[in-house]
This record gives sequence, C-alpha cells and structure tokens, in this order.
Amino acid sequence: MSRALSPSNQKPYGVARVLSVWNLARSSFYASRQREQYPREPHKRGPKVLSDEELIGEIRQLLAAPVFAGEGYRKIWARLRHKGVRTCKDRVLRLLRSHQLLSPARQAEPARTNPHEGTIITEMPNRMWGTDATATFTEAEGTVTIFAAIDHCTAECVGIHAVKKATRFEALEPIRQGVREHFGGFSGGSATGLRLRHDHGSVYMSDDFQAEIRYLGIEASPAFVRQPEGNGCIERFFRTLKEQLLWVRCFSDLEGLRATLMEFRDRYNQQWIVERLGYRTPVQARRDFNVELQAAA
Repeated sequence: MSRALSPSNQKPYGVARVLSVWNLARSSFYASRQREQYPREPHKRGPKVLSDEELIGEIRQLLAAPVFAGEGYRKIWARLRHKGVRTCKDRVLRLLRSHQLLSPARQAEPARTNPHEGTIITEMPNRMWGTDATATFTEAEGTVTIFAAIDHCTAECVGIHAVKKATRFEALEPIRQGVREHFGGFSGGSATGLRLRHDHGSVYMSDDFQAEIRYLGIEASPAFVRQPEGNGCIERFFRTLKEQLLWVRCFSDLEGLRATLMEFRDRYNQQWIVERLGYRTPVQARRDFNVELQAAA
C-alpha cells in the first residue's frame, strides 16, 4: 500500500502516511519487515538452559582441573555461574549425587541404643542419692547457688544448702547432712553401699569431692554427659523447689534464704505427695519401707 501511486500526483503514498491513516506505529511495521527479511526460529527468553547431560559435562570439566580439592556443590555452582552457565544449586547437588561426584564427607554415626534403658529409681531407700545445683537471687548477695541431694527411692530431700561461692567443699554439705541423718554419723565407711548420682560439673569431678565420698564409702555414679535424664530425680526436685518457692518469693540475704530452704525441706518431705509412691509423701514412703524391711528381717 505504501508503494501505491496517488491518482492526483502519481507519487507513492509512503509508509508514514499509510501507517498514520491505519493508526499503527512505524516501529511495528519495521519490526515485522525485519522478521520477514531475516526469519529465525522462536526461542525462550533468558539464559540458555543446558540439559542434564550437557550440565554434567560442564561439571566434570570443573572437577577435572580443580583450583582446590574437595569443593562442595555450592562452589561448583558458583564456578558454573562464572563460566556463564546458569542453573540452580539444587540441580547441581542432584546431578553430583546421582553421578557419585560429591566430595567425601563424614558419614553419619549409626543409631545407638537408648542409654537410659532401665530405671534410676531404686527399690529401697539409701541405695542411690542424686545431687546437683541450681541458682537463685538475694538482694544482698546477688546470684547465689543452691546445692541439694535427694533419695532416688523415696524422693526425699536428704540435704540442702545455699552459698555465695559454689566450691567443691560447699557441694559436699548436702551429702554430709544426709549421711549424719540417715547413717547415724559422719565417719569413714559410714555410708557404705550408697551410690551418688551427679553430673560432670567441675565441683563434682574434683579430687576433693571424690576423695570425701570415697572416705564415706559412697560409690560415685556419674550421669551420661549432656543427658540430664540420668539425674532426673534431683532435676524434678529443683522444678518443685522453683515453682513452689524460688520463683514466688524474694529473699533479702543468704541467711534468710538458708532458713527458708530448711523449712521448705521439712515441709516438702512431710507433705509433698508423689504419684509414683502411691500418692504418699517422702516421709511416709521411707517409714513404710523401714517397716517392710523390719518385717522381712
């Protein structure tokens, strides 16, 4: 149409006039003529996506001449991008894994059996005690440490002690209280037959702590590392102590805290009901066990 001659002046109409009448953009006309003169196959926009075979070939080239040995799939993906090969990290990992090209890695350890098979509850009192420490706050001293010991059979608190500086000697105080009360005195071998469950804290693993419990005839029974379930009896007592006392009361000084702890110990032993003991208190359970022991004798 643009080459057609005008009847009045015998001149071509021209592209601009025709497109103006048809209300079309000249760029569309020239783009269409360009496609007619130089046809090409249609393709997807963006970077070229390689097939799996082509991509694994590029990966093998990188692995054949590595800059560093043992590079993982993330760095291989980055080196592909540097070469202009565009893909995703998950696809690189999938191809490396399927072609067994991943760098050697530490193998997962086989699953072990449950180290807590069995029970930490003893059949009779004074067979195993558990000890540990927790922390609280006083207005005068700031953060202080509370050491306690509990019987694994009756859940009875056999000793409790609060101190500002938590040393290995202070950690022994609850054990000393329990030995004096339940073994008739503090002397060499007086607590023979008792095992003491504790964690691997420095105060408990120290030579002084271990030497004193050996002097009393107590056998050390450390819990598994990073597995507080092995010392679960004292952990459960500390939960009760916090919920019933430490989290609901304020303490002015260390002496007041110590007096309150001794009062709580007596109240806990005489009035706290334990489900696994048949809804008896620790004192009731110990008394019943003693009666059964005397009857058996």
